[in-house]
Amino acid sequence: MRNYKISNWLFFQGDDSNAWQKDYEDKSWQPVTVPHDWSITMPFSKNNSSGTGYLPGGIGWYRCHIPLTDFTNIDNSVVQLTFDGVYKNAQVWINGYNHGIRPSGYSSFTFDLTEILPYTPDNELVIAVRVDHSDIADSRWYNGSGITRNVWLEIHDYIYIPKYGTTFSTLETKTDVSNIRIQHLITNTYPAASDVRVVNELVSIDGEQTYCFEKKVKLNPQETSNITFNEKLDNPKLWTTDEPNLYMLHTHLYYEADDNKVHSAYTNHVGIRTSQFDVNKGYFLNNQNMKLKGVCLHEDAGCFGTAVPVSVWVRRLSKLKEMGCNAIRMAHNPHAPELYTLCDILGFLVIDEAFDEWENPKNKWWQGHNVYPPKIEGYAHHFPNWHQDDLKNMIIRNRNHPSIIAWSIGNEIDYPNDPYANPLFEEMTGNNDANKPAQERIYNPNRPDTTRLTTIANRLIKTVKSIDDTRPVTLAAAFPELSSQTGLLTEVDLIGYNYKEHLYEEHHKMFPNQPIIGSENGHGYSQWKIVRDTSYISGQFLWTGIDYLGEAHGWPIHGSAAGVLDLAGNEKTRYFLRKSWWTEEPMIYLVTRPLETNTNNHSQIKELSKKWDYCIGEKVEVICFSNCEQVEVELNGNRIPLKFDEDFGYFVTYVVATESPIKALGYKGDKVVAEELAPVLSPAQLKLDIWEIPEIYKNVLQSVFPNITQDVIQIECSLLDRSGKLSDYSQKVAVSVQNGRLLGIENGKLDDITDYTEPFRTSNHGKLVIYVQKNGDSETQVKVETDGIRDTLFTLKTIN
Repeated sequence: MRNYKISNWLFFQGDDSNAWQKDYEDKSWQPVTVPHDWSITMPFSKNNSSGTGYLPGGIGWYRCHIPLTDFTNIDNSVVQLTFDGVYKNAQVWINGYNHGIRPSGYSSFTFDLTEILPYTPDNELVIAVRVDHSDIADSRWYNGSGITRNVWLEIHDYIYIPKYGTTFSTLETKTDVSNIRIQHLITNTYPAASDVRVVNELVSIDGEQTYCFEKKVKLNPQETSNITFNEKLDNPKLWTTDEPNLYMLHTHLYYEADDNKVHSAYTNHVGIRTSQFDVNKGYFLNNQNMKLKGVCLHEDAGCFGTAVPVSVWVRRLSKLKEMGCNAIRMAHNPHAPELYTLCDILGFLVIDEAFDEWENPKNKWWQGHNVYPPKIEGYAHHFPNWHQDDLKNMIIRNRNHPSIIAWSIGNEIDYPNDPYANPLFEEMTGNNDANKPAQERIYNPNRPDTTRLTTIANRLIKTVKSIDDTRPVTLAAAFPELSSQTGLLTEVDLIGYNYKEHLYEEHHKMFPNQPIIGSENGHGYSQWKIVRDTSYISGQFLWTGIDYLGEAHGWPIHGSAAGVLDLAGNEKTRYFLRKSWWTEEPMIYLVTRPLETNTNNHSQIKELSKKWDYCIGEKVEVICFSNCEQVEVELNGNRIPLKFDEDFGYFVTYVVATESPIKALGYKGDKVVAEELAPVLSPAQLKLDIWEIPEIYKNVLQSVFPNITQDVIQIECSLLDRSGKLSDYSQKVAVSVQNGRLLGIENGKLDDITDYTEPFRTSNHGKLVIYVQKNGDSETQVKVETDGIRDTLFTLKTIN
């Protein structure tokens, strides 16, 4: 099989009823590179929806010209075109032939072009795609607009494995032995019966181990057959979160056609591991008990929208890994295929999620959070006709990823009165409904009945299990107080609770055969302690790992600040607090605040800062985030011990400010860690650093994504004072690029509504990230300017 990425397209924003025609004149259209999100290139406007980040949608067209002469030996081949995702309502024509639609923006879909190849006398394929995202209040978060994921042209020989036709499963792992199962669907398009030799080579990605096994199968014309390998592997390298060992599964098909010996090959990366949720003991990976330290993620990345380069995700995920995170919940839809591959490589456990709403729509806040009236566009419009196809696509597409440990069929489907209601509760209050009008919280018999959800859930569960019986089915419940009584939770294998830790003990007794997990959780210490200290709770998933566009509370805020990382992928204060709970290597992070801000709001860690420029004699609260056994601060030669606060999970004391620096010291065993704060002056210099892939992942990433070091150069820009300390200033930074392309600038400020197409942005706490694409192998120059500091000229050479 030959696989070609189709990246170069022409784009027109607007509608044209003739753009589907092969000979349509498109020379004036804008050249773009797919994946492409046109919404992120548009101005923010208060007239757009707060739920989707105050960015517009609309209608857009894409066209692509593919000369078939670029491909050799295409005669009598099977040719297929695959879209990894188009948001949304995609209509596709090839050479003027209508190939169909796909409403969902999250599903992959494939068209077989073989039948129309004889109708291409000029040997050119012209692909036209109409994208309709006119309903911009169609979601509770930002989804972008356009062909936001990769497009592939695949050329197969006579006998081939269809898309997603290989399934790899680990059945059992014991000491030194693992039992695996490999299944292939194989299709014969040759006009005669053929004997096919199927050879599987399982090669560890480091090349140190190889297993080989083969079978023969006879296929009749136009027959698709299923062939299964059940194999025992001696001493395989198991996939774990700490050592995510991967194998390349090379499948070779050998047969004869037209008196020619034919060999076609397919490759999938896989991992050998077992996964189990135990109702009393929690989660086990390869028979080893562990806690899931998870985060939820949406799929946008600031200035890239939802068309996110792989290397940008690597930077973000690497930081989450350093924080101690080992699990990700894909909120609240299937994400781009590359993100799952990165989870395999970096060692994250994944809950994959299919839907945020079923047959009835949820409220979409378009004028600010919980501001009435809502809008109700969204996936529910298509659910009745498309949910089976979309659910099956998620599972079939992603089931070979070792990172995926559970399938979620829905998020907060049972949200009270949104839209389902039940007479068991006179007043129905969910996670954040305190400011809803009273009539929105009381039972209304004219609303859809919640018991309908149980019927739908059981149908979805049956669909999942018909495709994959190796992973549990779960859902994330918003209102388990009621759902535990309506039957919604009865058939799921793993019950997910959103922000309802107080129900764990009661519901563990209520559901003695079903494990429980925190599918969505707040950042507080009490929420973590109940997971840490309760054996039957497998883990938690913070809302969220990274700030995201949309679900905004009101103009000009255009995103959610729930993350431990901001939109630029930079660490927020709460990142280091979480790191002190989730990691073992000694660490310490020193922050302060004036004592008066602590009067009634002790838990608001967002008020903390790396500040030490208080007036002499001012009383200051000093806080250390640390996993050390003892922590103290040194001030004016005095050592002051800190007390661990069991309510908030950090060390704290109070001091009187002086002009001397303050130093924190943490002791763990024979190791000592330290951090110092001193007054910071105004910015005096610009520091530019190219972010580089951590060495531990580089070889594997480059083998799977050969261009990963070249697609985007990420330059971390910092404003420093004259002594080299980070200056907590916000000031305009302008960027120009020669012999390359400025892809965007991100500062993580959710109230900054500067167009993302502008070559400037304001720093956020003295930092921002600049994204640049090099022009081939020649040198690219990046010039960075800001008031009061000498311009910085940065040269990007070829990066290996």
